[in-house]
Amino acid sequence: MGFNHKHLIDITEYSADDIMTILETAVRFREVNERRIKQVPTLKGFTVVNMFNEPSTRTRSSFEMAEKRLSANSLNFGGSSTSTVKGESLVDTVETLCSYKVDMIVVRDKHAGVPRKIADVSGVHVIDAGDGKHQHPTQALLDLYSIWQTKGDLGKLHVGVVGDIGHSRVCGSLIPALKIMGCEVTVIAPPTLLPARPDVLGADHWTSNLDEALPELDVVYMLRIQRERLEGAPYPSLREYNMLYGLTEAREPLMKPDAIVCHPGPINRGVELDSYMADHPERSVILDQVYAGILTRMAALYLLLGGSEDGIAA
Repeated sequence: MGFNHKHLIDITEYSADDIMTILETAVRFREVNERRIKQVPTLKGFTVVNMFNEPSTRTRSSFEMAEKRLSANSLNFGGSSTSTVKGESLVDTVETLCSYKVDMIVVRDKHAGVPRKIADVSGVHVIDAGDGKHQHPTQALLDLYSIWQTKGDLGKLHVGVVGDIGHSRVCGSLIPALKIMGCEVTVIAPPTLLPARPDVLGADHWTSNLDEALPELDVVYMLRIQRERLEGAPYPSLREYNMLYGLTEAREPLMKPDAIVCHPGPINRGVELDSYMADHPERSVILDQVYAGILTRMAALYLLLGGSEDGIAA
């Protein structure tokens, strides 16, 4: 397939063709996931370490499911069970894991740059499953897949990313990925939740007025307010935030008739979204994003590890 990457750490290292290869491979794995027996021997004999040093439900379970459906051996590692709790360095921990002759490490960490460090130390394939406020490339891929499958094309779409831009690792991968695929991007947030230089992310426009931006958007991507990463109080109250930046039933008339709503989860209902918009049968693709996570992570695992071509059809 001409896929020549060893790691998935920084989405900007991938071209539009690379990204489309992953998305098109994910389509092939959709058929696998709709069978009665949802498993193929594609990565049988490969060992993947899931090193999650930060709490995660969706991302971790999605990777574990993807690995199992590809028949890879998984080792789940992290949290309070790690030797780093006892004072061992990250490098020593990684070298210990690599002594088991593993093939890949999927890493999530609260510190930016840890996946790159692990790639440099280990010599094995590495996927960044989220590092600090830096990047979350597989989230960007599942978002692109969901938008592509719903809208039919990624080129020339106008995507609005709304919310906690400054603290979001999702933005660190999603906005560059959207630009690589030819989208126009507007970021929408109160000034206190914008980075000092929004243009560095690659956004075409930025504004603090959601109501003015909504009529122009084909995709409205709502971010979670990350209270666990906030320093100080960047807005007066959650109620006021919802009044100014929440996507609610009252704001739906401002949206294009075919505009869709995305959210990386978990949702703070009543803050960035009300239940009407979160569960909207025509607009919301949030559950589609969850399913897309398994498909795109299966595709990334398969392409990076160079699994058997016959394994998809098995």
